[in-house]
Amino acid sequence: MHSRYLIYLSPHQLTAFHWRAGMLTREGTFEATDAGKLEFNHYLGNHSKSVVTILANVAEEGFHIETIPFLRGADRRSIITRKLGQQFFNASLTTSVSLGHEKSRRRNERIMLAALTNNEAFTPWLTALASAETALAGIYSLPLLSPLLLRKLGIVDERCLLLTIQDQSIRQTYVERGELHFSRFTHLANNSMDSIAQTFASEARKLQQYLVSQRLLGRQQPIRAYLLVHANARTAVESRCVNSETLSFAILDIEDCARICHLKTLPTDTRCETLVLHLLATDPPRTQFASAQQRHYYHLWLIRAVLRNMSTVVLLGCLLWSGKQFYDAYRLSREAEMIRAETALAHQRYDRIISTFPSIPTTTETLRRVIDHYVELTKGNTSPAYLLRDISQALQGDSLVELDSIEWKVAVQASQEAVTAGAQRTPSVDSEIAVVRGTLRPGPDSHPRQILAVFNRLVDALKHHPKLQVEVLQQPFDVESGKSLKGGDAAVDDLQPRVFKLQIRRTID
Repeated sequence: MHSRYLIYLSPHQLTAFHWRAGMLTREGTFEATDAGKLEFNHYLGNHSKSVVTILANVAEEGFHIETIPFLRGADRRSIITRKLGQQFFNASLTTSVSLGHEKSRRRNERIMLAALTNNEAFTPWLTALASAETALAGIYSLPLLSPLLLRKLGIVDERCLLLTIQDQSIRQTYVERGELHFSRFTHLANNSMDSIAQTFASEARKLQQYLVSQRLLGRQQPIRAYLLVHANARTAVESRCVNSETLSFAILDIEDCARICHLKTLPTDTRCETLVLHLLATDPPRTQFASAQQRHYYHLWLIRAVLRNMSTVVLLGCLLWSGKQFYDAYRLSREAEMIRAETALAHQRYDRIISTFPSIPTTTETLRRVIDHYVELTKGNTSPAYLLRDISQALQGDSLVELDSIEWKVAVQASQEAVTAGAQRTPSVDSEIAVVRGTLRPGPDSHPRQILAVFNRLVDALKHHPKLQVEVLQQPFDVESGKSLKGGDAAVDDLQPRVFKLQIRRTID
């Protein structure tokens, strides 16, 4: 956290306070002499990175109420700047406070122009601050804090006076409808209780008469003066400050006021410097006297503070994102570990179930090939029905032919491109083959030539089909080239059944 310093500037000296966690600590007092100003320069050298706020309580100040047209933005600022230059010539520390708009048709705005007119009283201190490149947050005057103090205390009078004691002076401020209208500074000749009480009474009456002369108050208009005093001075003040028809007094205990404003260290006397400095630190007014050039290093400090805060937010965001990523990685790691454990348990259960199965009569590789071949057959949509139908049609009308078995299979053939490239592909189904084993059973009057004629009719009927290719693997008779088949041979074989074997290939489209 940055260090914050409050400077209380009076006509004869400057006092520096360190503000931290609601506590004010006096760090040094510097007289308005060459030695004091040199000492202040050394003090700033040790606090060049700090933020400084100045509270001035000087006699050389001016207040003037003006009425300007209803304006906004740059036009309003321009006319206020011109009015300040006209009213306070050569004053470098000026400001304005809006007092509201009139209820007429034109809605003219009433503003109070204020200035700290003694430039020489501020120049050495401001030059030292600029040389040390100290961040000057603003220059405030004690009257600007009077309306704030009354609001904190819950005083809502339409018009009132506030009288306070600080260092060697008494400050009298006129507040109307919660806004500052005028203030006076008077030196105290004596710090005794009786002298302070007498000064309160006389200065309050003088300020009332002045306000009447300036037509800020009616001649018989009553007004109340609030006196901020310590409990040990209450009796003396009450004895001197006697109410009249137009002026009444109300005494405010400075300790009670400090408690209401949450001041941690209560004042020990009637002086209220620490109270107003506390108000300045906790709730500074919106208006102040320093120019933009005088607050240049403060603006740079604000930019650096914003950048630091943004970098802190970015860093925290990155840390939070990294934490989330770490948590997600940890969670995924735990889930993966649980899945691996479940997988291991599943493998163990599978192995236990497999161990209960009976052993198969072949190897796993053979079974895999058979299953792959079955899958390929299923994909190829092949069936022996077509080939069996063709064989059945060829057998119609031949009662001498009996089929013993049909061995059906498919023929597969890899493409030439796959063979050339050496690709490992499942071969496609090209044709189906049926190996037919049968018997020719001759009748009592049959002879070999008749039996052979029946067999040839069967072969021709099968060959007649365009998609069938027939190959005789075994003849019913052993017919060789150069031998003749005679009718008397039937007696020799005694009409025995004749076995034949055919291979029929059917091309699949």
